[in-house]
Amino acid sequence: MQPVDLTTLRAVCADLQHWLPARLETVYQRDRHTIALALRTLKKQGWLTLSWHPQAARIAFEPPPPRQPDTFTFSQQLHAQLNRLALVRVGLVNPWERVVVLEFAPRPQEATQWYLYAEIMGKYSNVILVNAEGEIVTAAHQVKAQQSRLRPILTGQPYVPPPPLTSALPSREISFEQWQQQVSVISGLLRQQLLKAYRGLSPALVQQLLMDAAVSLESHTTDLTPEAWRQLFDHWRHWLDCLEGGHFVPQLTPTGYRVIPPLGSRMPPTITIHQLLATYYQEQLRQQQTRQLQQRLHQAVQNQRQKLLAKIEGFREQLAAAAGGDRQRYLADLLMAHAHLWQPGMTELIVTDFVSQERLAIALSPEKSAIQTAQELYKQQQKLKRAQQHISPLLTAAESELAYLDQVAATLATATSLDVLEEIHAELIQQGYLTAPDYYRPPTTPSPFLRYTTPSGFTVLVGRNNRQNDDLTFRVASPYDWWFHTQEIPGSHVILRLEAGEVPSDKDIQYAADLAAYHSQARASAQVPVVYTRRKYVQKPKGANPGMVIYDQATVVWGHPLNAKDYPSDLPQGGEQLRCARGDRSGIMAE
Repeated sequence: MQPVDLTTLRAVCADLQHWLPARLETVYQRDRHTIALALRTLKKQGWLTLSWHPQAARIAFEPPPPRQPDTFTFSQQLHAQLNRLALVRVGLVNPWERVVVLEFAPRPQEATQWYLYAEIMGKYSNVILVNAEGEIVTAAHQVKAQQSRLRPILTGQPYVPPPPLTSALPSREISFEQWQQQVSVISGLLRQQLLKAYRGLSPALVQQLLMDAAVSLESHTTDLTPEAWRQLFDHWRHWLDCLEGGHFVPQLTPTGYRVIPPLGSRMPPTITIHQLLATYYQEQLRQQQTRQLQQRLHQAVQNQRQKLLAKIEGFREQLAAAAGGDRQRYLADLLMAHAHLWQPGMTELIVTDFVSQERLAIALSPEKSAIQTAQELYKQQQKLKRAQQHISPLLTAAESELAYLDQVAATLATATSLDVLEEIHAELIQQGYLTAPDYYRPPTTPSPFLRYTTPSGFTVLVGRNNRQNDDLTFRVASPYDWWFHTQEIPGSHVILRLEAGEVPSDKDIQYAADLAAYHSQARASAQVPVVYTRRKYVQKPKGANPGMVIYDQATVVWGHPLNAKDYPSDLPQGGEQLRCARGDRSGIMAE
């Protein structure tokens, strides 16, 4: 993820000048690393985001936050001090440091009462509120003296800016010879020496300068020709000219984004710096959250499966031992039938087997008679029988729970949307497999089903998690629809939408079967058995876990998941899905 550098902050501060003065109406904290300031001018209004995220620290106008209660203390403290004040000035504390200060006053002409410092410095980013006397009132992240003796950040302490870098300051007054000498005084990789030689540079900016100058990223300071040095210096001067003149052209690139246009480019800006930052970081954070949540949920499910497998193995061992109860009773019957042969002090009794009529030796205790030993065997048989009656339902419940976890694992393997993963997360919390974290907000708007169209024009809907499977089968599908699912394999519920009297062709059935096979745990197989039946023949047992159903009158067909990989799909809008959910419910079965 590309971090915000000095050049980007210069562009942001230049654009924010058009928002001055602005009244601060409220403060909302989106998450543990992000606050949003609601600003209003005479002509416009917007939400200015200040983030101290370790990888995505930034300042930019972004879409409004969700309409949910704000329970964070930091935003409440900011709201209490800054509410209804005017944002009168915005700028960098130092032209070559990544610290932005926002000044607030009762009115534009009055003295500043509050300073809000946004330190955009990677993992050391922070947002700090300072009063007119220069004392820290609150901070997003307090740093104790034990953590940093150089610069602790504590409430009531005077605010001290971050220590400046010791590198040389870039300047348009530096000649080509001085600049080249400064960069190449120590031989090494050119991109590394540029970063060490001057302030205000970032790896992304250096990479852009080298690429614009047609210089390899792996070039050594001793490898460049005089022409390459001169060309790189021209792009260096162009960067400084753009900084001084405020000429910024935000643009997304295949690897990130850039703010300074290439030398000689006359391309006008197509998006603002705020639109670029909001688009880039929201997408990057969403991808990061998706990967992290998917990995965390997968690990949690696998841990639960391992515990459950060990429990099932223990139950099966106990049942295997309980199965020996019939043998205990049989031996007791033999002892009772031959009790007249017992003599005191015997350690075994030779009897005739009822079935084979062969001689059989039964071990005895010298202290017990044959009848006493038989009674002990009867007691053991009754104990094993009671254990078998108690363990059998536990084993059935454990196997059902394992099937549910396998179903969750299958949906996790195919989930690529953060919305779907958040629904799975909420489901696991509700089922008791996970504990809700602090500041947890369960999803309120359901994510849409996957939608496909068969060769004959019929609609096929696919659930993307267990909750969606239940909703799709028991709330959306009508009695005329056909229900598809992989046979004895965890996977999604697939519904082929039909009206009364409509009959799908073999191609339509194969199309839906291919989708059911593709959205299952066996999607890597060449062919997968798929069952299909009328929706009215699918039922949900009382107390069953989400997504678990039973069915009858089903037909088996072979699905080919590799074919479904290329089937085009589209996600309906929320209103369209709501219309489906509120459609024909005349034959919907109650859960």
